[in-house]
Amino acid sequence: GEEAGAGAEEEGAQVMMREQPFLLASGPWVEVRDGNLTAATLYDRHYSRNRGAVGCPRIVGPGERIVLLTPCVRGLFVWRQFDSKDESAKPGDVNCAIFRNEGAGLSSDLILAAEDHAWAKWPGERLYTYVNARRVRSANPGYCFKRAGWRVCGVTKTRKLLILEK
Repeated sequence: GEEAGAGAEEEGAQVMMREQPFLLASGPWVEVRDGNLTAATLYDRHYSRNRGAVGCPRIVGPGERIVLLTPCVRGLFVWRQFDSKDESAKPGDVNCAIFRNEGAGLSSDLILAAEDHAWAKWPGERLYTYVNARRVRSANPGYCFKRAGWRVCGVTKTRKLLILEK
């Protein structure tokens, strides 16, 4: 009885590791593919999610990208390098397109760890993000980015989004 149970447990663990690679993480972030259902579910709860796209597994637009999940699957971070219409974004700049933290750790620490992924792929490039001050619940919009060493560098012309950079 015991031997049969041990074999089934071992087989189940192998299947789980194959299906859930983030369980093997050595840091706060694990790279996953755009289309990961867990990432899409987290993004569905983000204020910037297009309500007509809720449930769609693809969450990142065109361009190069890095999609990161925390091993506990309560944090999502997306980097994207693309040709932006925003005049403050220059060719080569890397955009934090999505950051969602539902209790995965201190947001500023997660941002700092995500920066390592961006700079490994795009060394030395400017990192930037947009924050909609009207949609976040903070009296200090972008506070977690500021704590991670980012600075406010402007506001977009049309939607009046706060622009932060590092």
